[in-house]
Amino acid sequence: MSYAGDVSPVETWEALQADPRAVLVDVRTRAEWTYVGLPDLSPLGREVVRIEWVSYPEGRVNERFLADLTDAGAGQDDAVYFLCRSGVRSVAAAEAAAAGGWRRAYNILDGFEGPHDADRHRAVAGWKVAGLPWVQG
Repeated sequence: MSYAGDVSPVETWEALQADPRAVLVDVRTRAEWTYVGLPDLSPLGREVVRIEWVSYPEGRVNERFLADLTDAGAGQDDAVYFLCRSGVRSVAAAEAAAAGGWRRAYNILDGFEGPHDADRHRAVAGWKVAGLPWVQG
């Protein structure tokens, strides 16, 4: 593992509460942000940083990812928490950030919606299932 580690959604929320410089980066696609929802950091007086890891609908890796991260104000010494749908793209994003010099790049386990249950519904883990603040639409 080249990044700082894996953390649960609840651990991420607690870290964001404790550290005003910590950043939550949602690496899902614009379509996911629009139609599925986003973590709501307004109780903390902040917003989620939205940077696509893979573009939609093309499916290409965002070649400007590290530049976008810098442009968003995520400093290389800040704790940066990466979130995707299920915790897969966010690993790739955390690895890229770590390779790019971010020393505290974390992957959020189970992402925003988590894995499928037996009925192929995403209702067993993740940010939403943990009861953390989120908004839709």
